[in-house]
This record gives sequence, C-alpha cells and structure tokens, in this order.
Amino acid sequence: LGVYMVQGDAATKQACHDALKLGYRHIDTAHAYQNERGVGAAVRESGIPRKEIWITSKLWPSEYGEGKTMAGIDKMLARLGTDYIDLLLLHQQFGDYLGAWKDMEKAVKAGKVHSIGISNFESERLEELCEAAAIKPAVNQVELHPYYQQNALKKRLAKYGTVIESWYPLGHGSPELINEPVFSELAAKYGKNNVQIILRWHIQKGNIIFPKSTNPQHIRDNFNIFDFELTDAEMEQIR
Repeated sequence: LGVYMVQGDAATKQACHDALKLGYRHIDTAHAYQNERGVGAAVRESGIPRKEIWITSKLWPSEYGEGKTMAGIDKMLARLGTDYIDLLLLHQQFGDYLGAWKDMEKAVKAGKVHSIGISNFESERLEELCEAAAIKPAVNQVELHPYYQQNALKKRLAKYGTVIESWYPLGHGSPELINEPVFSELAAKYGKNNVQIILRWHIQKGNIIFPKSTNPQHIRDNFNIFDFELTDAEMEQIR
C-alpha cells in the first residue's frame, strides 16, 4: 500500500488498517508525505507482529549529509514509533546524497535500518552512487507502468543486484492507460477489472508495487490478483 497524497495521520491510519486486515504487509511512506505517524500507529495497533510488516520510508534532501542524515533517521524512527525501518530510501537525486548514503550504511550496521535504497535516480548519479556504495542499493523506486516500462533502467540496475519498484504502477491513474483495449479484453477473460490486470502484469514482471488507495473496495480489489496468471503471449501483448 502506498500512502502518497493521503492527507493526515487519521486517514492514513485507517487506510493502513484496512489494508493490513486484508493481508497487505508492505506500506510505503516518506518524510515528505507527512503521514508517517499514521502508518506507525496502524502497524502498532494491528496486532500483527512487527517482523511480519515491511515499512518503507524516504529521506528528503534537506536531511542529506553525514551526521545530518543519522539525526534524520532517529527523528523518522520516533515519528513511526518503531525500533527499525525495513527499507530506507533517498527520495531524490539531489543534495549531498553521497554523505547521506554513508550515514545510511552506518544505520544498517547499527540495526536502525534493515535495507537501504534510492528513489528517482535515473541520471548518471545512479552509477556514481552505486560505485561509491559499500552496501549497494536494494531498490530504485521510479515511475514505472505499461506506458513507461523502464527496460533500459532495469538493465543498468542488474549489475548492482538492485530491484526496481514502481511508485506509479497505474500511470497516474490515467483513464487512457487503464482503458487500453488489451486490459479490457483480459479483464473480461479472467473476470477481473482493468486495474487488476495491470497490477498482475507488474507482479509477473517482478516489479515491486504498492498501489495507493483509501477506498476499502479498491484496497480489496488491488489485493485480489493472486488467483490467476497471465500467459506469456498476454505478457508479450502488453509489452
């Protein structure tokens, strides 16, 4: 579940609560979203063991830099009300991202963070950071959907063992994308809706996804994609 643009901690907590109840186990937030407290509250109150839930958050460039980033991580842990963050990302490829990365590596060694990665690194700064890193980025979170499949970026990441995550799996919720005839045909065939077909495509491509919704029915529908499989020919058709 993504919580970008979910306004306030109360709405965030409710969406996370609904998702966790259904079986979601990954929540993606960020300092810039200003709703980390809502995420943390939902996780604590869920009754689900903390180790079974994966929390991703992101540092804003204003907190990049050796010393500065470690302080930012401590503040983030306090906002989330948790002892550790499963995945911590650099939100943007600006500012002192190399200094920030050094502090993130120290945070891994200290047990404050379990894995580290990047977001929106698509320029030559991607290779610059990866070559300088002692711990290679676990993920790179970028825009990725059937209209923008990021195949070239995936090849660049492969040498570092970095996996790709999509922050807009439905392409900004574009009606043009969602209503593509191929998705309508496949939805009719499998008894699903068009969004479920797109999310299933991502899963089969190996993309990590966290569709955002506060609508309980959409949260349910987005989760209900594990009881069917697209054929190789259908995957190729979408490609």
